[in-house]
Amino acid sequence: MASLSLEKKLFLTLVLLLGIWVSQSWSRSLYEATMNEKHEMWMARNGRVYKDSAEKDKRFKIFKDNVEYIESVNRVENRPYKLGINEFADQTNEEFQASRNGYKRLSNERSSQTISFRYENVTAPASMDWRKKGAVTPIKDQGQCGCCWAFSAVAAMEGINQLSTGKLISLSEQELVDCDISGEDQGCNGGLMDDAFEFIIQNKGLTTETNYPYQGSDGTCSKNKAASHAAKITGYEDVPANNEAALLKAVTKQPVSVAIDAGGSDFQFYSSGVFTGQCGTELDHGVTAVGYGTAADGTKYWLVKNSWGTSWGENGYIRMQRDIDAPEGLCGIAMESSYPTAA
Repeated sequence: MASLSLEKKLFLTLVLLLGIWVSQSWSRSLYEATMNEKHEMWMARNGRVYKDSAEKDKRFKIFKDNVEYIESVNRVENRPYKLGINEFADQTNEEFQASRNGYKRLSNERSSQTISFRYENVTAPASMDWRKKGAVTPIKDQGQCGCCWAFSAVAAMEGINQLSTGKLISLSEQELVDCDISGEDQGCNGGLMDDAFEFIIQNKGLTTETNYPYQGSDGTCSKNKAASHAAKITGYEDVPANNEAALLKAVTKQPVSVAIDAGGSDFQFYSSGVFTGQCGTELDHGVTAVGYGTAADGTKYWLVKNSWGTSWGENGYIRMQRDIDAPEGLCGIAMESSYPTAA
């Protein structure tokens, strides 16, 4: 009887284990189906079509990994920012960086120059938002072209032009992509905001977005279009490096071009809140600081205009933590910033 009882126990154990395995397999299949549905819905929403089933399988695996990462980050309590399943969800972080960034760091010689800072004695108010003052054009999208530097420089120039003339004019990034190619700036292969300002000064201005529309790829310079100036600048200045207080004074007076390290997955999928995520100081992306403030929980932030379309972040913007312990600022935002000047 004891032997029979042992056999029964073994049998029941096997049945139980089999039941658990079947249940887990069914749950896993249901999970996969749910993820498949998410992917299909995401493809439809973003107009994504793959060339063949192999490419779709590859992209689904990347999508699945990204969604799992996004959900794991969002489960962390008291995190002041959220991630979202945006249009970049089927790209690896490496693919995303290669196509969406493109800032070339200043040489040590240039970045260590001693400069005069016109806003040294400015008293900064508690908050600033240049959008509310009519100095910021709508969010643009650089697409699969690494010319963030052009969008950053143009946004800063649009700001100072509005402040000096009273007119907000959308200016041409494509002119910089096509025509500013004699130095460090190389269109979709990256560039520097300072060098863009130098080109604009030498060219005696920049034309409008309407006259020289954005194509999202390198093209041949249209000298006729580039000769039709809609706005001009007289110079540019670098903000003292590694000094958030100095950057604050500059942003108090006008939108400022800033370089950041935007390489992490949290940046790729940022959706809302004040970003406090992990990032380094390997500057690889040009954006524009168009304000600053303090969140409801007391966290100070920079208001940053990006060029990845309105589906990314807070309708194309990101709030990045301000006044951190490191002098270079979060993601290196205070390391290499500059602004154009006008008469």
